[in-house]
Amino acid sequence: MSAPLVTTPAVVMAPRADGFEVVWAVSRPARGWVEWDAGSRHGSARSDAFGMVPQGVEVLRVRVSGLAPGTAVRVRAVTEAADDRERHVGAWKTTHTLDAAASTARIAVWNDTHEHDDTLRRLDDVTPAADLLVWNGDVCNDWKRPDAFTSTVLHPAGRDITARRPLALVIGNHDVRGAWAHRLQEFVATPAGSPYWAARLGPVAAIGLHTGEDKPDAHPTFEGRVAFEALRAEQAEWLAETIRRPEIADAPFRIVFCHIPLRWVDETAPDYDDDGYDWFSRMSRDAWHDSLVAWGAQLVVSGHTHYPAFLPADALFPYAQLVAGGPDADPAAAEAATWIDLSADAAGLTATMVRLDGAVVHRVELPPLA
Repeated sequence: MSAPLVTTPAVVMAPRADGFEVVWAVSRPARGWVEWDAGSRHGSARSDAFGMVPQGVEVLRVRVSGLAPGTAVRVRAVTEAADDRERHVGAWKTTHTLDAAASTARIAVWNDTHEHDDTLRRLDDVTPAADLLVWNGDVCNDWKRPDAFTSTVLHPAGRDITARRPLALVIGNHDVRGAWAHRLQEFVATPAGSPYWAARLGPVAAIGLHTGEDKPDAHPTFEGRVAFEALRAEQAEWLAETIRRPEIADAPFRIVFCHIPLRWVDETAPDYDDDGYDWFSRMSRDAWHDSLVAWGAQLVVSGHTHYPAFLPADALFPYAQLVAGGPDADPAAAEAATWIDLSADAAGLTATMVRLDGAVVHRVELPPLA
């Protein structure tokens, strides 16, 4: 018996003010499109940048555009096999575009799930509906198998994690490891096709950055596969421009998401020749610090260490650093999983870090910037 034509839910990623991208997996060569229904308007997204109906042998991706900000919309993916034209019409699911004019914003944050299915199921159960789900790096351990992307990114623990919250992915250091890591970008959508992004959700401007690996590019364990020093420099140029965009520059709350922290409780230089690695990314901080200060960044939200921590802002680093927990589903474990609930309105922003048993680990409150 052949595998089903469609093997994952239609995953809504990279929400924007005018649309989003829908990504789903297939078992054989197929083409597909997305139908959408926004009440008084409906339509379909059927073509890619080269004028073709989106096609693939493992994954299909369709970019939906032309919607208004803050639009609630139903979407479904339609798939057609290339060989026998078998058709699969997916179930409708509800999502939304982002709205800079909204009075509130809610962002949920996961990190360092490392393919722990029990943790992912618990996170999905306890995390409420949100304007955005930020998966803040280390979704995997490393990419040793080319078939792991489907079950890890698009259908983790057999769940449709975007059923109640569109997804923005931040790439972690484990997400760039393994012989097949170069293929991650085929399964991950971002607003502009780069592994860094900016979004405005009501009173919150959010920036996602790629901190790369936890050792220099030339380290022998990477075998010449990585070029993160160039990527950090590229992001530095992009960041300096992005913080001047009106919707980013005037936000009452300014938050950064990156997998490896930019600050840590012990900043002793590691010995890379003796299995040392970065607990915080000094290289990234050196590249981005000036722009973050100029922008007025209030909070950097990270993972990586597997140990929760909060470093308040000070004179040298006017942005606070919040670091979440690890991959363990047991709330009593040293590397217990957490999720972060970021909620903002005109009066303030609260970031609450919560274990899977509901215990609050950290709560950070920020006033709006003038």
